[in-house]
Amino acid sequence: MDRKLKHLDFIQGVINRLSTNSFLLKGWSVVLISALFALSANNSNVKFIFLAYFPAIAFWALDGYFLSLERGYRKLYEKVRRLEADEIDFSMDTREVHSGANEWASAFLSKTLIVFHGALIGAVIIVMFIQM
Repeated sequence: MDRKLKHLDFIQGVINRLSTNSFLLKGWSVVLISALFALSANNSNVKFIFLAYFPAIAFWALDGYFLSLERGYRKLYEKVRRLEADEIDFSMDTREVHSGANEWASAFLSKTLIVFHGALIGAVIIVMFIQM
């Protein structure tokens, strides 16, 4: 039983790190886009607003990647949870629990990421039209 609990702890640690990375990524996304807003307002240079699209889309893609990895480790956690203690091999490979190649796209287009990152891109669009 100790082997099983230790393996589950390892997997949960990875899930926690991925979740923390996603949280930090969202924070950096807001900070960077806000900084580009400030630069465009101070210099009256609208071109800085166009630069805000690049980090907004890049951070959305990275957040989707972290979410797809997190989902894979959650599936691995469920698989290991059902195993008998003598079947534990401490594998952290999620390939056998992945359902297909479109997992990143599914995570990228998840409701929570669309709401958060879509709102950021919407803010960029609104600020762009206000400053033009």
